[in-house]
Amino acid sequence: MFSKATKAPEPANAQARKPALASLIAPGVTVRGDIVTEGDLHLDGAVEGDVSAGRLTLGETAWVQGVVTADSVEVRGRVNGTISARQVHLCASAHVDGDIRHSELAIDAGAHFEGRSLMFPADAPATAPLLIAEAAE
Repeated sequence: MFSKATKAPEPANAQARKPALASLIAPGVTVRGDIVTEGDLHLDGAVEGDVSAGRLTLGETAWVQGVVTADSVEVRGRVNGTISARQVHLCASAHVDGDIRHSELAIDAGAHFEGRSLMFPADAPATAPLLIAEAAE
């Protein structure tokens, strides 16, 4: 009647279901090289290289010189290069010089965008490789 209830053991994949904290690159930090993560990344520093993340947030002090690839990108800082993501949101403080490949694109008043807006085909994944044609010799 008053016996302790036994707690069922947690499944092995329980930790995989818990939401992970976003990785942070703070203001004043400069990374020279590529960054790759499947999780969330909040960038307030500078990256001279390509950035690939599940969900990417670029703060107002963020600066990326390279290719940005993610499922979702929110830009408040600067990007000099191509952005490729299913959802892209350029906030009022955003400054993007480069093409944006997307399924959904939102641009707030005041955002600077110089480049091409290229929609993914309806059945193509956001991370579809770009085709590169080479001339035959």
